[in-house]
Amino acid sequence: MPDKRHRTTLHQANNPPPLQRVALIGNYPPRQCGIATFTADLLESIRRVSPGTNCFAVPITDTDEGYQYPEPVRFEIQQNDLASYRYAADFLNISDVDVACLQHEFGIFGGPAGSHLLSFVEELRVPLVTVLHSILRDPNTDQRHVMKRLSASSDRLVVMSHMGADILSEVYGVPNEKIEFIPHGIPDVPFTDPIFYKDKFGLDGKNVILTFGLLSPGKGVEIVIQALPEITRQHPDVVFVVLGATHPNVKKQDGEAYRLSLQRMAADLGVEQHVVFYNRFVDFAELLEFIGAADIYITPYLNEAQIVSGTLAYAVGMGKAVISTPYWYARELLCDDRGILIPFDDPGAVVRSVNEVLENKTKSNRLRRQAYALGREMTWSVVAGNYIDCFAKVSEGRTASPRRVSNASPLHIRPRELVKVDLQHLERLTDDTGLFQHATFIVPNYDDGYTTDDNARGLLVTTLLEESGQLVKQARGLSVRYLAFLMHAFNPSNGRFRNFMDYDRRWLEEVGSEDSHGRALWALGTVVGSAEVSAYRGMATRVFDAALPAIEHTTSPRAWAFTLLGIRGYLSHFSGDRKVQQMRNLLAGRLQQALDTYASEDWPWFENILSYANAVLPHALLISGKAMENDDMITRGLTALEWLADVQNLSGTCFSPIGSNGFYPKGEARARFDQQPIEAQAMVSACLDAFRISEDPGWRAKSRWAFDWFLGQNDLYEPLYDPLSGSCRDGLHADRPNENRGAEATLAFLQALAEMHAIEGLVEVNNPQQRTRTADISQIAS
Repeated sequence: MPDKRHRTTLHQANNPPPLQRVALIGNYPPRQCGIATFTADLLESIRRVSPGTNCFAVPITDTDEGYQYPEPVRFEIQQNDLASYRYAADFLNISDVDVACLQHEFGIFGGPAGSHLLSFVEELRVPLVTVLHSILRDPNTDQRHVMKRLSASSDRLVVMSHMGADILSEVYGVPNEKIEFIPHGIPDVPFTDPIFYKDKFGLDGKNVILTFGLLSPGKGVEIVIQALPEITRQHPDVVFVVLGATHPNVKKQDGEAYRLSLQRMAADLGVEQHVVFYNRFVDFAELLEFIGAADIYITPYLNEAQIVSGTLAYAVGMGKAVISTPYWYARELLCDDRGILIPFDDPGAVVRSVNEVLENKTKSNRLRRQAYALGREMTWSVVAGNYIDCFAKVSEGRTASPRRVSNASPLHIRPRELVKVDLQHLERLTDDTGLFQHATFIVPNYDDGYTTDDNARGLLVTTLLEESGQLVKQARGLSVRYLAFLMHAFNPSNGRFRNFMDYDRRWLEEVGSEDSHGRALWALGTVVGSAEVSAYRGMATRVFDAALPAIEHTTSPRAWAFTLLGIRGYLSHFSGDRKVQQMRNLLAGRLQQALDTYASEDWPWFENILSYANAVLPHALLISGKAMENDDMITRGLTALEWLADVQNLSGTCFSPIGSNGFYPKGEARARFDQQPIEAQAMVSACLDAFRISEDPGWRAKSRWAFDWFLGQNDLYEPLYDPLSGSCRDGLHADRPNENRGAEATLAFLQALAEMHAIEGLVEVNNPQQRTRTADISQIAS
């Protein structure tokens, strides 16, 4: 499949390059996924082709329990631990590695769009070859940001299809000379008749249709099952073999629901005797036997945006008659009469193509021979040689023209690492009913009972932690209690949430505050958009839908803003919900109207007072403007947030939020104390979204500036967060911190910390403001 548009490596088998040490970074067995298999195959093949090369693996570990890795593994990276990526870079930097070869797919690394990986590649000093297992033609902002920085840090980008190279050039601006085409590797097996293998599986006398790989809904297996009644009417000896375990992520979230639905469909259509499910991850030798037994291999995938498929590469390379939907990789691999392409989601096309292959042996044999011929260029021995040649060129190129790695930094000037999330105080404040409102020091205060406000905050924080992969089991166990509290708090007779409940579980009111209603909608919308447990999403959706109409009749701008933040989460999952879109447009319009009413050149604000949770107002306008493609909303949101940052900048030294002891009425003196943690959290959250939307790194610096208020960079130089207890003090008085540590304060810190962790990998490592221990706050905030 050579192509002159992009660099193609052709291995010279008689002259292997002298590489001493090569590190492969990516998933690795016993983890079960395609990239793990690819990494292990490449490693073993390099060792066979170049015995003098010490090739070892650095896997990404996605579970707390870890894996029992085999001998080739020298170091492992914890997926959601940012520091682990930096330590891995340090390890390779001192290990005399000639080349590091990274397997990239967004979903296998921590952080937004896998951004934790950037801390690894930008600290790495050795030559880097990045193998791209997915390339997005329509990336979101975070994905584009990550891919551009990954490309800049890589000496070479390897693609396994020419379309992938085109996308890199056109979408990400990667120069052609930096792109290398190397095909996906396949086992080198002889061209054999399927009859040779069928008796091993009791399939003698059957026409076997095979699909294999980790099972998930996007694989389109149901399309083939829907076609089977007509296929078996003409060919009653057909058996459809579905080989492979359910994808671990699918199984974790939905169990075996998809597989069971396929089995029910086969039974309902009367073809259950023609469908065989092998629900396990088969080893390499057994996989080859299954493929060998197939008369037809089929990939009925439902989405065209797949740039490579190892399963399709295996089937083509082993000389199978292949039928596939026209996803990107299939269109390229099956051209020139190497397979049959059928439309997406078309059982009738499956029927016609299968019947044609089974009935036209001449065509079937031609497809098989053409596919097998291409496979000779894709065997692992050839592909490993191609990688070795690529590594050698990259290593020699770096030696001849050293590239200054300006991002790599010694430990003492690296970004300050965030503290790890600690839920011990949150668990201390939570009982079977929900979250206690207050604490005396760190002891829960039963007398003050519970509030919907705080349980909504708790649900929001635990959902954010679950989404980012931090303390998932703990967070999920707490989430269900907070969600249950909100369900109980909702009063269907008036469509409103009650807020205050005493320790005896008696509601103290029939209608809570407007702000508590908005905050509950914020939490529920976040669950709808981000929770992994589908049952949580379903329950949250039901309550959200019932509670949303009441917000139209409220008058609190903060209630509107909280709701808009919840609507963002809700629409990320149900983007087509017109009712919710209309509510978003209404509430965002009200915030814009509030600016029209109260804003002036020296007071660009939504009210004639700065009171509490101030940053949530421009935050909501900003994210709504982004969703509605309204540039005026975005601009006015950024202007208001910038002004608020200036107002809360204490002489260029620290973040100094508006005090709750009098607030800041327009034209009057502002209250300096009592400062509340919710102000720092709201500012952190707003600045992070301003960074995402504007891509201005100054907003990321402001988020750190506001976050450091919790850690002692404040008016009194007193830390509010206590790492020993995992708690946050309730506020800052004029002479001391408030030593009580209730739910609002602790959750404000945890939310800010969770959001800072989520964005951390997206920050440029070589940003001077992020390297220094004490940033120039006057420059950051002005």
